[in-house]
Amino acid sequence: MGVLDVCSPGVVTGEKLYALLKYAQEHKFAIPSVNCTSSSTINAALECARDVKSPIMIQFSNGGGAFYAGKGLSNEGQKAAVLGSVAGALHVRAMAEHYGVPVVLHSDHCAKKLLPWLDGMLEADEKYFKEHGEPLFSSHMIDLSEEPLDENIELCIEYLKRMDKINCVLEMELGITGGEEDGVNNEDVDMEKLYSQPEEVDQVYTALSKVSKNFTIAASFGNVHGVYKPGNVKLAPGFLGKHQAFIKEKHNTTDDKPALLVFHGGSGSTKEEILEAIGHGVIKMNIDTDTQWAYWEGIKDFYKAKEGYLQKQIGNPDGDDKPNKKHYDPRVWIRKAEQSFVKRLTEAFADLNCTDVN
Repeated sequence: MGVLDVCSPGVVTGEKLYALLKYAQEHKFAIPSVNCTSSSTINAALECARDVKSPIMIQFSNGGGAFYAGKGLSNEGQKAAVLGSVAGALHVRAMAEHYGVPVVLHSDHCAKKLLPWLDGMLEADEKYFKEHGEPLFSSHMIDLSEEPLDENIELCIEYLKRMDKINCVLEMELGITGGEEDGVNNEDVDMEKLYSQPEEVDQVYTALSKVSKNFTIAASFGNVHGVYKPGNVKLAPGFLGKHQAFIKEKHNTTDDKPALLVFHGGSGSTKEEILEAIGHGVIKMNIDTDTQWAYWEGIKDFYKAKEGYLQKQIGNPDGDDKPNKKHYDPRVWIRKAEQSFVKRLTEAFADLNCTDVN
């Protein structure tokens, strides 16, 4: 049995999405959730998932959505972020099935000030649901971790009620992920706030479970966004096991891992830490910083190798009248970026035990 016995190629939503996430948890792998900012990065992510024969999550951040719409478009009222995220989602839907892999369409960190962005995407979800019987996106993340926990939970309940009507999954965050990403800076946060407590996670689980089972929890355990060498990030994956045990005992569940947990800020994590987190029920890990670098590195290496052919349109080491179009054609150097992106993402799939699982 494999993933394709649980869900079909293409965008996965609703009950099939829940089944996919529980399957990942039971079989001890996590699905990489890749931040994409263009059709090029989306296609590279899909290509990689096809080649490793595994499902993938493709997600858009607020800034990534605005970039997808075009930097020449105003983002007043989150207009560009909404339009770009929706456009990216439609691109994924147009291509995913043809790559032959299950895809979870997701939106990344949405802080309180960015809720109009989420509202715009949900309006698109609701419209798509009326026409197709499923939401445009598979899931959305609300990140109110900087707000008081009671307010965080209260707002998440309101959104989960709305989302559950269209079979859309909510990802919520409590605790704080350190570092800086997409304009959210927690580099100077108190260290104690980087570690969620079991009682807090259970408070979330208890409240959201009364509304729907369709939610995941991003509980912090020392996670940090950004670039760090392995060993420099003080992760404590054991906290995740304590959360699961606490919830299991309090709610008397037969499931040893009742909560669907997600992993943010994975850069700099060791293979052992990642596997330990997966062992405690993590079903998703965000991938962004490392694939950004890989995309650039593909271009950088191509430029260094072909520098003499990239200085002008005509004239290169082979002759003053030789054209250089076949080198500066964007389809050439962007493809090099995609290939480097795929190579690095393949490593992430392997780190997450998420290869050959279809």
